[in-house]
Amino acid sequence: MANIYLDETGQFTKTKDGDYFIIGTFTTGDPRRIEKRFRSWQREKFPRQLRDLPEIKFSNTGINDDLRLKTLKEISRLDVRIRYSFVKRQNIPLQFRAKEKIRTGHLYTELVIKTLEMYLPIVEKEFRVFCDRRNLKGLKISEFQSLVTSSILSRMQNAKDSLIQVDMIDSTTNANIQIADWINGALGRYYNKGRLGEECFAILKNNFLSEGLEIYRDYWLKNKKTQSKD
Repeated sequence: MANIYLDETGQFTKTKDGDYFIIGTFTTGDPRRIEKRFRSWQREKFPRQLRDLPEIKFSNTGINDDLRLKTLKEISRLDVRIRYSFVKRQNIPLQFRAKEKIRTGHLYTELVIKTLEMYLPIVEKEFRVFCDRRNLKGLKISEFQSLVTSSILSRMQNAKDSLIQVDMIDSTTNANIQIADWINGALGRYYNKGRLGEECFAILKNNFLSEGLEIYRDYWLKNKKTQSKD
């Protein structure tokens, strides 16, 4: 059974958050054990005012950089196997642009699908995906679930006997989604050349199952070549 936890960092339109939108995921064989370890770390190592919060984010202002790096090191010691993708905002294809706006719901869904494809095909019959709940402009959550499920099912080796679960859940109720937030926070620092970005990336490097997938880079390279020929 594959249990995949997914979160993201960055914005499609706001330049202050950097040039990249990143989707980070991890899979683990024992989700409950990982949750307990993360919660135990929070209670033992975080400042008193943060120990009982239902959600601890990488970007929390009550965390100093020393504790931020130590927490990433603790995450790296867990059974956390990471895959991630990223897109440069300037490379978002025209099909997701409507006048001066971006069809963020449809774009996010497509990025999630392309990221999850990195896990496929697999022989397991159960494939469960847990995403942090977010506003999907232009799409209902049920539509998002249907699109992602259909894509996964089409690539399963035993599609008829497979169980696909795609849920959007509140991160305050799930520590594994919070771990995914920390992974994305580290990746965001690295790709957007933020403070301690190199250190954050180095800590998690051994947990990566593969290199990060840059999405739509080839789309724009091909488009440039076509324009130059014209």
